[in-house]
Amino acid sequence: MKHIRILPIIVFFIAVFASCSTDVDIYADYKDVAIIYGMLDYRLDTNYIKITRAYCGTNDDPIDANEVAMIYDSSNYPGKLDARIIELRSVHNGPYEPTGREFLLDTITKHNKEEGTFYSPDQLFYYTTEKFNTGTSNDRYKYRLVVVKPDGDTVTAQTSMVGNEEFRIVSSNANFQLTPSNAMEMIVFKADGMASLYDVKIQFNYSEQHTGQAVKWKNVSRSFGTKSINEYHRVEGSDNTYYLEYSVNWLFNALENAIGGDTVVDGNHPNVIRHIGSFVMSITAGGNDLYIYYSANQAQLNSPMSLVSVYSNIDGGYGLFSSRTTIEKTAKLSYYATRDIFSVTAWGFKEQ
Repeated sequence: MKHIRILPIIVFFIAVFASCSTDVDIYADYKDVAIIYGMLDYRLDTNYIKITRAYCGTNDDPIDANEVAMIYDSSNYPGKLDARIIELRSVHNGPYEPTGREFLLDTITKHNKEEGTFYSPDQLFYYTTEKFNTGTSNDRYKYRLVVVKPDGDTVTAQTSMVGNEEFRIVSSNANFQLTPSNAMEMIVFKADGMASLYDVKIQFNYSEQHTGQAVKWKNVSRSFGTKSINEYHRVEGSDNTYYLEYSVNWLFNALENAIGGDTVVDGNHPNVIRHIGSFVMSITAGGNDLYIYYSANQAQLNSPMSLVSVYSNIDGGYGLFSSRTTIEKTAKLSYYATRDIFSVTAWGFKEQ
């Protein structure tokens, strides 16, 4: 784990002193530094890891970072590195030991990156199609990334796996009402013992068909924002059950904004019929290293005059190696919510 802190005003003093003297060395001796970003997700068929290197100029040969970023060879190591992931397991809170599973990462080039700060459209990634284990309450898994650079130096990182059987959405119903109210409802979930960061989202799906046209699926959704587990309410008497609240008026306010003045019979629109689809609750959970990384970046954004803080858990390099996953549950709309949706005749919702 590394925390690097740089006082922003130092940059100003370097610029001032460089303009007054030719003796200032603004470039340190070049050192090969690996930059690694990987976010493992056990649900995915393929997990990708970005392994690149930092680039730097010299006093005799200064560089324009923006120009160099557009050059493929400046960011990527030549050839294919020896990069592998080693599986570790802990049973009944014992030490983490290798399970014997170890798999090499292969390389793949994606060709659809849009133009931006870095080179495009081709981007090189390391990847694996191996399945990751998430464990239970009695056993846990970690995964160690090992990368050997061309100079023989080794870069390592390690992360716990998010997504064990404890992590689930408890709530099964969604209650909303059309009449304005201050009432609140709850989404209850079991936290993941390996996760520290959560983002809860709700989404109402519905179909829409204008006369003579094909059916289109639309939705209204809300994300409650990225929060640490401590920012949720813990259910009294429980160690790992939490909840958040939402307004019972949210769905109708969202549909009003989405559908607006569209009516069943309107001279400016063809007739329209809508049908209720599903109501989905989803929660994305992230590992502790992702939480620290996110918190450091948020602190920097919220306090631009404070010390710049960069978090990295890459041993021998910089970047982030962590895990995350998303779970979903289709909830049943309450009878009153369904009744109220049908009651707004201008929206054209019909029973199927």
